[in-house]
Amino acid sequence: MSLRVPQLRFEASDQLAALCKAAGDPLRLNVLRALASDSFGVLELAQIFAIGQSGMSHHLKVLAQAGLVATRREGNAIFYRRALPQAESIGRGLHAALLEEVDRLELPSEVTVRIETVHARRSAASEDFFARMATSFQARQDLIAGLPQYRDSVLALLEALQLPAEATALEVGPGDGGFLPELAARFRQVLAVDNSPAMLELTRARCQQEGLGNVELRLADALNDACPSADCVVVNMVLHHLAAPGEALRQLARLVNAGGSLLITELCSHNQSWAREACGDLWLGFEQDDLARWADAAGLTPGESLYIGLKNGFQIQVRQFAKPADDDRLTHR
Repeated sequence: MSLRVPQLRFEASDQLAALCKAAGDPLRLNVLRALASDSFGVLELAQIFAIGQSGMSHHLKVLAQAGLVATRREGNAIFYRRALPQAESIGRGLHAALLEEVDRLELPSEVTVRIETVHARRSAASEDFFARMATSFQARQDLIAGLPQYRDSVLALLEALQLPAEATALEVGPGDGGFLPELAARFRQVLAVDNSPAMLELTRARCQQEGLGNVELRLADALNDACPSADCVVVNMVLHHLAAPGEALRQLARLVNAGGSLLITELCSHNQSWAREACGDLWLGFEQDDLARWADAAGLTPGESLYIGLKNGFQIQVRQFAKPADDDRLTHR
């Protein structure tokens, strides 16, 4: 007579085993490295790592089961990003240590080139949209959220900074220049940077119309070209048009003087995929935690946040992030 021995359950051990299994493959470790400040769809990751879609899907499933990656739906597409260790989760110390070690890895050069190719394709789509739609940009933007809907909230955070009279400002992607009169009235010198000639002409017309003598316009890519830093960097409704918003925030932080602030106005995460075609959006907004995580990685500290609900179902987040200073005085360059 045989006795059935009940199968033992080791739920905690199972979770640790899944984490160890996920970490036991060099390709999966490199995927985690690539997702450090970015998110990609399965087809993009398959292209980046030169393997078939089914193979990449398997690796992503293993990472997801271990809690190392999370998914986010963008219209009909699913994007993967790194998941941070949860405070109460089993294996959180191992999870955190793994990501710390992964971040020390240097991606193979061919992988880096393929990532740049994906980013270039995203950027080209965005630049093409603005080249074609510059004259109708404001009408299209108003379908979601026009400046009047968030202007007062941005100004409230701006006033709370209590910047000195000699402070400088930089606006990245000023659109048609609608916010520049507010900046010109509050800062000694304002620089507005855009990489779209068509959009910059709209900004130039606005500055001439308003007589903004302390505003300089520059055709440049603020994320890649040399730009002077400022005490306050303003980025209104721009991140969702950028190929790699996490990396972009790191570059934007570089433009903030010590003791200064980065002000970001963005859409909260939404599922209205028509915004891609109508407004040239690459991303359907962002989770509040996404911006906070990217800012922390860029060496910024979170400040005030305001949230605005709109009647069309969208929600806007207005966020302030500070760059620590060695003393209480702003550093000017």
